[in-house]
Amino acid sequence: MAEARVFYEKDCDANYLKGQKICVIGYGSQGHAHALNLKDSGFDVVVGLYEGSKSKAKAEAQGLTVLPTAEAVKRSDVIMILINDELQADMYKKDVAPYLKAGDMLMFAHGFNINYKLIVPPADVDVTMIAPKAPGHTVRSEYEEGKGTPMLVAVQQDATGHALDRALAYGAAIGGARAGILETTFKTETETDLFGEQAILCGGVCALMQAGFDTLCEAGYDPRNAYFECIHEMKLIVDLIYQSGFAGMRYSISNTAEYGDYVTGPKIVTEETRKAMKKVLSDIQDGTFASGFMTDMKNGQIHFQAMRAKAAAHPCEKVGAEIRKLYSWNKEENKLINN
Repeated sequence: MAEARVFYEKDCDANYLKGQKICVIGYGSQGHAHALNLKDSGFDVVVGLYEGSKSKAKAEAQGLTVLPTAEAVKRSDVIMILINDELQADMYKKDVAPYLKAGDMLMFAHGFNINYKLIVPPADVDVTMIAPKAPGHTVRSEYEEGKGTPMLVAVQQDATGHALDRALAYGAAIGGARAGILETTFKTETETDLFGEQAILCGGVCALMQAGFDTLCEAGYDPRNAYFECIHEMKLIVDLIYQSGFAGMRYSISNTAEYGDYVTGPKIVTEETRKAMKKVLSDIQDGTFASGFMTDMKNGQIHFQAMRAKAAAHPCEKVGAEIRKLYSWNKEENKLINN
């Protein structure tokens, strides 16, 4: 397999979007960052929102033009969809599909709806992806500091013959080319992203930390000690890995911790764990996960809300809330949850 290309500013030409109006649908974490970065890069941007959106006032206060989604699409040549995965297909059918013109570029920051064919665009439009590998507030703050965050680029459909060039121009405009834009496909991005979230970053890590917390509490240890050791300190280790990899993390911890890492890690992540990971990946690849997710979303989110309530009731949440009061950044927690 050929090594994927990485594109930088020298590889991106803004002229491929010159004179074109760009519509950003949604004004959440990614939406606000894309729209503001595009505007500050000198592009003609409009934000598309549903009637009654609470984000309208915020976007307008930040100097952006806001229109109802369908009207924004009608006026635009490039349409970036940045709303929740489960909402995209219905919105596309109602507010996007009827107004697409030949030569338009339909864009996504995650391949879910295209990969699972929940959205099937017409053959005469470009279909591309620019996926920042960072939350929206980081995409924005890095751009404002003259830097950028790494991003992925993919082309699903090249109707104009310049889909990749246009996508790269967009990626550069929001700061990605300053760091590097890695070429991928919609299929690869979707499957690896979902797997990472489920098996490691969210599902795996949260389940592991809670299991450790439960183990110590059931053995009679103070829940506050359990929280510190199994949940709170996770950030310290992850920050070291983020900065300098596993080797750098192991260099920074004690010999006792490093020795325990080597002898105990394989006892936790066993062959059975690896088999479970392969089943998770298989369910993502064959559409089982996507089908279950969309079914629950369309049926009132009954299972989703029940799982959310159960997770929120776990004892570690109450203990954690008390522990976090000890830290100066506690106000940031309330800001994060309430936003």
